[in-house]
Amino acid sequence: MLQVVLEEQSTSDSEATLIAHRPPERPKGPGGWRQVEALPIGLFAAVMGLTGLSVAWTMAHTRYGVPLWLGKSIGLMACAAFVALAAGYGTKAVIAAPAVKAEFRHPIAGNLFGTPLISLLLLPIPLAPLSLTLARLLWIVGALGMTLFAWWVVTRWLSDRQQTAHATPAWIVPVVGLLDVPLALPVLGLPPMPGVMVFSLAVGLFFAVPLFTLILSRLLFEPPLPAALQPSLLILVAPFAVGFSAYVATTGTVDLFAEALFAVAVFLLAVLLPKLARFGRSCPFRVSWWGVSFPLAAASVATLRVATAQPGAAIDIFAVGLLTLATAVIGWLLARTLVGLARGELRTLAQ
Repeated sequence: MLQVVLEEQSTSDSEATLIAHRPPERPKGPGGWRQVEALPIGLFAAVMGLTGLSVAWTMAHTRYGVPLWLGKSIGLMACAAFVALAAGYGTKAVIAAPAVKAEFRHPIAGNLFGTPLISLLLLPIPLAPLSLTLARLLWIVGALGMTLFAWWVVTRWLSDRQQTAHATPAWIVPVVGLLDVPLALPVLGLPPMPGVMVFSLAVGLFFAVPLFTLILSRLLFEPPLPAALQPSLLILVAPFAVGFSAYVATTGTVDLFAEALFAVAVFLLAVLLPKLARFGRSCPFRVSWWGVSFPLAAASVATLRVATAQPGAAIDIFAVGLLTLATAVIGWLLARTLVGLARGELRTLAQ
C-alpha cells in the first residue's frame, strides 16, 4: 500500500500539499514463504473480482447457454484464492504484527480491510450449491463484520480531522461495501430479511453520494493520484453497478430507479475505460491493479441483469462485450500475479 506524506506549506490549517505517495515500510527478507510479510490486505480484491466474474458467467449460462462449468470453475478459483490469502495474511499477522497494525491504521490502506469482509459476502453465491450451511455461515460473518467495520470507519472519520489528499477511491470500500450484503440472500434460502436488505441498501447508497463527491473534488482540485493508484479509479463504478444489483435483489424488479443506477454506472464506465488502456503503459503492474477487477465484474453482472429483464440486441451485445473484457482483464491480472509470486516479487508488487 501507498503512504501519503503531507507537508504544510503555510500556517493555515486548510492548506496541505501532497508531496509523495510512498509504500509503508516492508520487512526486509528473502523470498519464498517469507513474502507473506509484504502481503497487502488489498489483494483480497482478487477474491472479489473472481467471485464477481463467476456470478457473471453463471448468469451468462442462464441467458446465453454458455457452459455452466465456466462459472463454477471461476467460483472455485475464488474460494481457493480466499483460503490462500487468509492463510497468508494470518501468517503475516503472527510474524509481522507491527506491519499489520500500521496497515490497519493507515488512512488509505486501512479502508481495504473491508475487502476480506466483502469477499465473505460474495463467496456464498458460488458456494451455496456446494454447501448451503457453509455459505450461510460465511454470509453471516461477513454481514456482521461489514456492518461493524462500516460503523467503526464512519466513527473514525467523524472523530478526527481528515486530509483531503487521503480521499481516494479506497474510501468507498468500508461503508459502500454494505451494498454487497443483499446480493447472496436470494440463494441462501434464509427467512426473509427485508430489514437487513433495506438497511444495507440505504446506508450504502446514502454514503456513496457524498463519498463520490468528495473523491471527485479531490481528483479535480488536488494533485493527481500517483501512478500506482491510478487503476483504483475504476472503483468509482462499483457503488452504482453494485447498487443496481443490490436494489434489484431487494425489490425484485428493474424499475426506473434501478435503471438510473445502471445508467450512471455505464456513463462512468465510458469515462474511465479509456483510462484503463493508458494505465498499462503508464503504470507498472502492482497489486493495486486488482482494484479494476470487481468494478468490471460488477458492471458485467449488472448488464446481464438488464439483458435478462429487458432483452434486446443492443444490450446483449453490450453484455457479451463487457463480459469478454472483464474476463480478459481478470485473467491477465491473475496470470501476472501468479507469475510475480512464483518469481518472489511480492515485495515489489505490493508497493
